[in-house]
Amino acid sequence: MSPSTATAGRQTLADRLDRLTREAEVYRTLQDGSVQCLACGHRCLIREGKRGICQVRFNQGGRLYAPWGYVCGLNVDPIEKKPFFHVLPGTRTLTFGMLGCDLHCSYCQNWITSQALRDPAAGAPVDLISPEEMVNIALDYRSPFITSSYNEPLITAEWAVAIFKQAQAYGIRGLFVSNGNLTPEVLEYLRPYLAGYKIDLKSMNDRSYRQLGTTLSNVLDGIRMVHESGLWLEVVTLVVPGFNDSDEELREAARFLVSLSPDIPWHVTAFHRDYKMLDHNDTDVRTLLRAAEIGRSEGLRYVYAGNIPGMVGDWENTYCPQCNALLIKRWGFRVLEDHLSGSGRCYRCGTSIPGVWQ
Repeated sequence: MSPSTATAGRQTLADRLDRLTREAEVYRTLQDGSVQCLACGHRCLIREGKRGICQVRFNQGGRLYAPWGYVCGLNVDPIEKKPFFHVLPGTRTLTFGMLGCDLHCSYCQNWITSQALRDPAAGAPVDLISPEEMVNIALDYRSPFITSSYNEPLITAEWAVAIFKQAQAYGIRGLFVSNGNLTPEVLEYLRPYLAGYKIDLKSMNDRSYRQLGTTLSNVLDGIRMVHESGLWLEVVTLVVPGFNDSDEELREAARFLVSLSPDIPWHVTAFHRDYKMLDHNDTDVRTLLRAAEIGRSEGLRYVYAGNIPGMVGDWENTYCPQCNALLIKRWGFRVLEDHLSGSGRCYRCGTSIPGVWQ
């Protein structure tokens, strides 16, 4: 029998999702029949018949089961939309999502899928699919990447790896778009199949992070682990007025990234009211430019301002940190000029630009 859910109204979706599972790989068994999930920083201890915080990983018969064999969102997106600005500019990536999340952010733009089985108003239809079919779609669209995104991909890591394994034979690489609430165990599991990892750094305030469902230290450790693993890393901060937009907090975020490497791209993006966070103003251009300037003043070499195409001036472009040559010109998700792909070096002075350019 599948684990019980809180209300009868959610039973149908829960039952269907529980059937679309396989035994997980990122966990350990305990002697009393409990399991410990290692897919995210919560490290949930899950007893028989119970679910983890994400609601989609559960213990049945002393084994942990994880989502498998479906997608809830499937699109071919510009890679800049993820956003990855230092990964083969102008290419597209087949992007898929599932249901569930290990956080409960009050401003989530994908709450219909991420909060499934947690919020009675959330939930969406799912489409059955196999890893082979996913790879065939990527091949049809000549996509060099497949990205796990939309909901939190850590909690569906086994499904992503099954797809990425199939894709590797065709030279298609995996990407992760994640909240960064990860563990060393899940990163080791994912690392062989990924070319890049994007993490949301939502705040530098632990109290704020606890409101979202994790701790600041978990995410900072996650960013540090991904960087040290050698994966290509880009970091995004959604700048929310009155939540994380003070000069002090933005400066602290930039300083943390610089302490790891000044070459980590930092995207500061504009918030708009969504889900339950309706009492904060949308981010204006002035606030976004202030955030970007703080990042640059703290020593980050690649700072980008997003979500307001054409309104942020040069902050959409990539410049050589040595001679200031324009290397990639963008408008929103569109690449208008690209002088980096294939070489990864400044055409003017020869400086090597970090990223995935081939």
